[in-house]
Amino acid sequence: MKDDYELIDSGDGRKLERFGRYTLARPCSQAMWRPQLGEHEWQRADASFDREDGNRWHGRGNLPNEWNIETAGVKFKLGGTDFGHLGIFPEQRAQWKWIREAAAPRNGVQLKVLNLFAYSGGSTMAAALGGAEVCHLDASKGMVEWARDNARLNGLSEHPIRWIVDDAHKFMRREIRRGRSYDCIILDPPSFGRGAGGEMYKIERDLKDTLQLVKELLSPKPRFVLFSSHTPGLSQIVAENILSQLFGGARLESGEMLLEGTRFACPSGVYCRAVWD
Repeated sequence: MKDDYELIDSGDGRKLERFGRYTLARPCSQAMWRPQLGEHEWQRADASFDREDGNRWHGRGNLPNEWNIETAGVKFKLGGTDFGHLGIFPEQRAQWKWIREAAAPRNGVQLKVLNLFAYSGGSTMAAALGGAEVCHLDASKGMVEWARDNARLNGLSEHPIRWIVDDAHKFMRREIRRGRSYDCIILDPPSFGRGAGGEMYKIERDLKDTLQLVKELLSPKPRFVLFSSHTPGLSQIVAENILSQLFGGARLESGEMLLEGTRFACPSGVYCRAVWD
């Protein structure tokens, strides 16, 4: 399988990554160890990003406005943003591979997947490529358009995907009132964010309500709920405790999301899956 992503090195609070033909150095607070490569290797990066004096790119002119890569069987359009993001979280690669298999039709019946806080749509692409019908929701119109571009890259322009720009809670409440349900629900809520109408989201305050709405939206015979988080302090055990209270009949699978490829893997968040066999 083609893979255009590589973690080249990490350490001293940074990570050195390759995205296709371009190499970038970006912050990684968890990388408290020493880098394996010398500083001269890091300085050869096409561009770097730091937060020492505000969010700043260095050498961004060496990057095109956008370029495409493929990883974990999914194609992505990339581009540097003002926050140092590129339109992809490669620590989710293992989840995308899992989703593609888990969302495959069951007994010939197409599954319905809801992807909340869906960003540029990596999980949406994985579920659709696996054969599922998908509802993709994000509060940012720009990110939903970015995800639609990724769908075109993956040959999914005609695939059944609903594109929704809305606040997650408002949308889920409407879906519940409409009597709609989903076999699989994926969510990666932000530590802090704002909805399409300016609604404020704080994960420590709102996550329990989010997951309660998720529970109410599940079909009578669900396949999975996949929760992931990049929030510092939200550990694997915290995620397990929350999901076990809501989805007592499911099998829980959890772990750290990792950037792998060098001697030291970079922890980059946690995931917890509630799975029904």
